Amino acid sequence: MSVWTYIWLAVLIVSILVEAGTMGLVSIWFAAGALVSWALAMFGVNEWIQCLAFVLVSGLLLFFTRPLVKKYVTPKIQPTNVDAIIGREGIVCEAIRPLEGTGQVKVGGQIWSARTDEQTDCIPEGTIVTVLRVEGVKLFVQPKQSSEKS
Repeated sequence: MSVWTYIWLAVLIVSILVEAGTMGLVSIWFAAGALVSWALAMFGVNEWIQCLAFVLVSGLLLFFTRPLVKKYVTPKIQPTNVDAIIGREGIVCEAIRPLEGTGQVKVGGQIWSARTDEQTDCIPEGTIVTVLRVEGVKLFVQPKQSSEKS
């Protein structure tokens, strides 16, 4: 066996280990190219042909299969209904007190814990507010009057 047999075997093993460590479809294509080149080395094929086979197989697999594999392996991020609540109006059903960290707002038939970024003492019950953002299970709101002034 030639030294190239061991070189391709080492490239194959390193490529597989890198792929196992990253799980990002980084080097699997080079592992396939190294496998083909290793098989050619086992049959005693010229080193230049082994190198050419490595480059061609790796390049072709990378070019033709990576987009297809990425399409099925990449997780799809599913937007939630929470994003739709931003910008909507709600009504304060428990006074929002920033210093105490209390308050609730009813938006779209659901009651949420609510906070405000504004330096106010209290947003009283019954006030109409606009949802600015959602953090966890808390809505950050501002009174409707102050949103009209902006």
